[in-house]
Amino acid sequence: MASLQASCTVLSTNPRSHSSSSTQPLSAKPSHLFTNQRRIHRFQVSCDAKKNVETSQGKIDRRNMLLGLGGMYSAANLVSNPSAYADPVQAPDFTKCGDAYVKDVLLDVKCCPPLADKIIDYELPKFEVLRKRPAAHRATKEQVAKYEKAIQAMRDLDTSDPQDPRGFTQQANIHCAYCNGAHDQVGVDKVLDLQVHNSWLFFPFHRWYLYFYERILGKLINDPTFALPFWNWDNPKGMTLPPIFDKPRSPLYDAKRDPKNNGSAIVDLTFSGSTDPLQLVANNLSSIYSEMVRSVSTTTAFVGKPYCKGSDPSPGGGSSENGSHTGVHWWVGTKDTSGPNKFNEDMGNFYSAGRDPVFYCHHSNVDRMWHLWRDVVKNDIPKDITSPDYLNAEFLFYDEHKRLVRVKAGDCFDEKKLGYEYDRIDLPWLNYRPPSKAVKAKVENISDTKTAASVLPVNLKKTVRLIVPKSAKGKADEQLVLEDIQTDTTKFIKFDVFINDEDDKIEELDRAEYAGSFAQVPHKSKNKKGKATISLKLTDMYNDIDVSEDDTIVVTIVPRSNGEDVTIGGIKVIPVPKQAQSG
Repeated sequence: MASLQASCTVLSTNPRSHSSSSTQPLSAKPSHLFTNQRRIHRFQVSCDAKKNVETSQGKIDRRNMLLGLGGMYSAANLVSNPSAYADPVQAPDFTKCGDAYVKDVLLDVKCCPPLADKIIDYELPKFEVLRKRPAAHRATKEQVAKYEKAIQAMRDLDTSDPQDPRGFTQQANIHCAYCNGAHDQVGVDKVLDLQVHNSWLFFPFHRWYLYFYERILGKLINDPTFALPFWNWDNPKGMTLPPIFDKPRSPLYDAKRDPKNNGSAIVDLTFSGSTDPLQLVANNLSSIYSEMVRSVSTTTAFVGKPYCKGSDPSPGGGSSENGSHTGVHWWVGTKDTSGPNKFNEDMGNFYSAGRDPVFYCHHSNVDRMWHLWRDVVKNDIPKDITSPDYLNAEFLFYDEHKRLVRVKAGDCFDEKKLGYEYDRIDLPWLNYRPPSKAVKAKVENISDTKTAASVLPVNLKKTVRLIVPKSAKGKADEQLVLEDIQTDTTKFIKFDVFINDEDDKIEELDRAEYAGSFAQVPHKSKNKKGKATISLKLTDMYNDIDVSEDDTIVVTIVPRSNGEDVTIGGIKVIPVPKQAQSG
């Protein structure tokens, strides 16, 4: 049977003309970053491989377009079945919600939401005053008191009315149902999980989730101005677990966290293994700069791969989801698998993440990073996608009045229309470009190198070094593509990628040779095997490590966690699509 996995073309309708931020000074000036007039640049994306594509040269066949993007999309990924779906993902049918699993274990919790008599198409209210979400480490006593009161009121609903959809457990179950197989896709002729991670649904789903969660908390304490704090882990001052979550008697506390990672412990977004606090901070800033600026080649490289009706779940997450988002989940969650279910709990697993109040604070910052990428990070990459396949993807949530409402992805792009904004904080990562390498690497000094073609597919049970041909000489805009990444979805996966790294200092990511990362939070999938592709832009790196005139590069892939459960099927260097090239 032909695969129903959809592929998409990405075309810029309004390419940027200004240059990359890499030429900016090393010291960020946050007061100036928010004064630039916002530019709107969009992608035309469709999940239907059968449709023609409108370009400045007229209509062209979609398959020819896909095959012409430097090999980014292979013919094997196209929709070949004439009846293949090409519509947005529909809202789940709550009446058909089923069991949720982790690994092959049936969970001891029912994730399905309560049923409602009707579904209402949600209309955003008009907001005269914006709620300002504060950084958790800078929250005032009054803000913390409101937050604790609201969370306690939500927890109390678990006892007084367990079926109230606004209750703490019911809110946590939203993430479980959408992420661990309880909901199936609607309107398809085979059983497929509805999954809101590892695709372009990641940002809009979680933005709507937090929106209703925040409004429910405000309603429970009768305070429409209540704003959810964000964990400011992208700033050194916020790179510890916020103290408000570390008080055992507080309603914000959760016992199922890694006991090593509280107090003054610095969050390790990268799992580099370093024990030096200063190196951890440098690694964190470097990885955020990479996932937000340096390594991002296209819109979908940041927001995630297209995911449509009838598509297999988890086609591939974006750089932020695969990076800092996953790093925080794993750093916080308990690693104790000695219990009866033999898997990680709370923040360490999708099904249970919503049981920890810090989850929502963490995702508030993830949401903020989406906002910053769209409005602050300056590059040539279009920031908006206009495809109906994306804009009309649907989700169901209960609002603060206990009404079941239907929302669409395309209605949440402007957070101010949702009635909130973020406290302005310095962005030290924005210009954290690593220093150029002083001496050009001698490739012959890099041991154990093999040509990629001779060893692929390759398992990551140990560090792998591959010689990969470039697509062109000179200072071309190129990207490294790792494709057919097959993983065990029930395990935490993490690996880092370096280019021409002869120093082999794998604990240090603040170096020019660091190209980017891939990570995955454990979650349930019906076939247990995940399949993804990542793209890492190399343009700035070519200048930083002086390889512009070389014919090949050496790609080093360092497994950080469960490498034996990762196999990479393909690796190549291809041009960055012209609509997303810089300068």
